[in-house]
Amino acid sequence: MTPQQLVVRMLPPCGGWLALAALALPDASVPRGAAVVAFLAAGPGAALVGVCGPALRARPAEGPVERRDPAFEHRSDLLERLMLAVLLSVSAALIVATVLIAAHAFSGQRVLLALTLLTTLAALCPRLRASSATRAPRTAPKETPETPETLETPGTPGTPTTGKGSAS
Repeated sequence: MTPQQLVVRMLPPCGGWLALAALALPDASVPRGAAVVAFLAAGPGAALVGVCGPALRARPAEGPVERRDPAFEHRSDLLERLMLAVLLSVSAALIVATVLIAAHAFSGQRVLLALTLLTTLAALCPRLRASSATRAPRTAPKETPETPETLETPGTPGTPTTGKGSAS
């Protein structure tokens, strides 16, 4: 691992520890709120997406057939990882808060500490690798005959499926 990769990998946990340190600032101060909101919005999810990043990049997005945009694949994959990071962060925050509420130990500081520890653990985990085995293509169900009429009608069981990110 290069030093640059290590720095990128450790950014989300550093954001969490910075948000914890910002709790020492006065209540309702702008830097405190900004640090906490920025971490809660993207920190845990970015670390979790980093763990499964190589597996996500194994199958790139496929652009629309009618118009080939050379940057579509890159932008689509970047948007996918960004949205996944935000949604995973929100989900992790909700799960941690729910567990702490159920344990009668809920406080904002405890939620932030638990998420920071989760983010640090995720950043230190090894990355998932993409599977080397290729998947078999989907086939039509046996009860539907594969005729040209069946394959051309959208929404029928014999219609071939499209790849990730493609327009159908």
